[in-house]
Amino acid sequence: MKKILIVDDVPGWVRFHRNNIEYLNIPDLKTECSNSALDALSKVESSIDEPYDVIFTDLQMESNFLPKLAGVWLIEQIKTYKQYNKTKIVIISATPTIARIAEKYGVFYIPKTVVRNSDAEIYKKFLE
Repeated sequence: MKKILIVDDVPGWVRFHRNNIEYLNIPDLKTECSNSALDALSKVESSIDEPYDVIFTDLQMESNFLPKLAGVWLIEQIKTYKQYNKTKIVIISATPTIARIAEKYGVFYIPKTVVRNSDAEIYKKFLE
């Protein structure tokens, strides 16, 4: 079973990502959702014995971590757990510096404009 975590503070984006992933009809896929970096970290920590395989996260969420973006803070926290070394982290954000942030942290990224204008297949490469 593959475990997926979707993190975004906008419920519409959470539904959008979840619906696209479910549309792919991948067997044995469990999807969980979170609406903040803090809640997502709690889910990550409570799943430490069975880590998520893929985490899709927004960058601009709650402002608790300014000047750092909440998604950046979340990625930094996840990277401290060796159990998550094999987890694919995918930033899905409208942040203009998304490519630079993804490169700095060694994660994947998809700009929200690309996701919005693509079909569900764009998620597939991260779920295989």
